Amino acid sequence: MKKHIFPAIKLTVVMLLFFAVIYPLIVWGIAQFAPNSGKGAVIEQDGRKYYANIGQSFTEDTYFWSRPSAVNYNASGSGGSNKGPSNEVYLAEVQARIDTFLAHNPAIDKSEIPVDLVTASGSGLDPHISVQAAKVQIKRIAKIRKIDESDLHKLIAENTDAPFLGVFGTERINVLQLNLALDKLNGHINTKKQ
Repeated sequence: MKKHIFPAIKLTVVMLLFFAVIYPLIVWGIAQFAPNSGKGAVIEQDGRKYYANIGQSFTEDTYFWSRPSAVNYNASGSGGSNKGPSNEVYLAEVQARIDTFLAHNPAIDKSEIPVDLVTASGSGLDPHISVQAAKVQIKRIAKIRKIDESDLHKLIAENTDAPFLGVFGTERINVLQLNLALDKLNGHINTKKQ
């Protein structure tokens, strides 16, 4: 029995030290070289802090809407819905999102709605939407905020991230950054008109 217990205890202590102390210190050390020391992408505007790398809910008509979340944007419970494309409950959720989007964007045809505005990402926390998802919302925002559509097109172009290394992925837009820029643009336009 001693022959098996002492090696098991030694192995447990070694693994505990490695996985509870050494490995976390290595990861922490590597994170210190990442932007913002591995604490996430933080944006400060008007005295408030925002985390740009975690999806957030934007559903007001005055803003660009974000991608739906299967976890209600809760970072501690990241994950998708795990429902297949033939699941009736899932199909009903997607149809409800389509109906809601069309009700708030009556000038848009159903076929123009990009998939990322009615389906959640695998993590439920994707902070990005496609360029098409932003452009399809321009008419609503321009009308409500009384901004020229051309100004919104420029704003989208300025906030579009290119694919990684120019080849990996697609163009995308961080919704939080776009909406913060929208507030700045709207304030600048309102100031100019007064």
